[in-house]
Amino acid sequence: MRLVSYLDKGVATWGVLDGSRVIPSAQLGQNFPPTLMALIADAEAFNRLSQAWRGRSSDMTGSLLTDLDMLPCIQRPGKVICLGVNYIDHAKEGGNQIGDYPAVFLRCSTSLLAHRAPLRVPSISDKLDFEAELAVVIGRAARHVSEQEALNSVFGYACFNDATLRDYQRKTSQWTVGKNFDATGAFGPCLVTSDELPAGCVGLHIESRLNGQVMQSANTADMAFGVARTVSLLSESMTLEPGDVVVMGTPGGVGYARTPPVWMKAGDTIEVEIEGVGVLSNPVTL
Repeated sequence: MRLVSYLDKGVATWGVLDGSRVIPSAQLGQNFPPTLMALIADAEAFNRLSQAWRGRSSDMTGSLLTDLDMLPCIQRPGKVICLGVNYIDHAKEGGNQIGDYPAVFLRCSTSLLAHRAPLRVPSISDKLDFEAELAVVIGRAARHVSEQEALNSVFGYACFNDATLRDYQRKTSQWTVGKNFDATGAFGPCLVTSDELPAGCVGLHIESRLNGQVMQSANTADMAFGVARTVSLLSESMTLEPGDVVVMGTPGGVGYARTPPVWMKAGDTIEVEIEGVGVLSNPVTL
């Protein structure tokens, strides 16, 4: 299934994407949790949803995805855990090396924005860079899980743009500030359940396009730390909870590594596409 979070008359809700239309959860039965975050945490409710979706009526109506007031797939995840320099080509272009343990940093939920929402260039910096990434959403609590067991804890996948203020990223050895400006972490358009994709999303094409021009083009098989290994390693130190998000790093081709550097600016459109997952698109504004 492809699940979508959106606002209906100002209230957060969700539905299932069926082609170009979103079927509201209310049409699929009663007593479903009100948000995707709550649905993910309720295995019994998700099982009921799966049964309802398989037995759905062919005359169900919904709204066009393009007409909805979208929300990030998960609005307030407990944790957004991000990996840095996880693709070999990206490590090389930045003069970095990939170690025996992933580079890990956190994002705040206030930095997240939805598909089609404006990605904002702040007044204090013009060095806003793009990063096409795969987002992993946890569906089952994971603590001390093996790499072989780790994918059992994954609910689904989405596109993510880990947009970064490069000058603020480099103000200290910690990347936190440059990664957490408001409205810079685009997350969507839909959350694709793991059964619809290859295990661990291995072997999928990933790219970013700035105003239609391909900037990054790679394959998720090029990640140094794949989804299963990453989830296992993270679970050694912390409990991953339903609704937590793990963002898997970006391939080469980012703006700061180009000559001259390419920064996103007002009037641009940035897209992230992952094969089988979708296309995340955001206008860039001041």
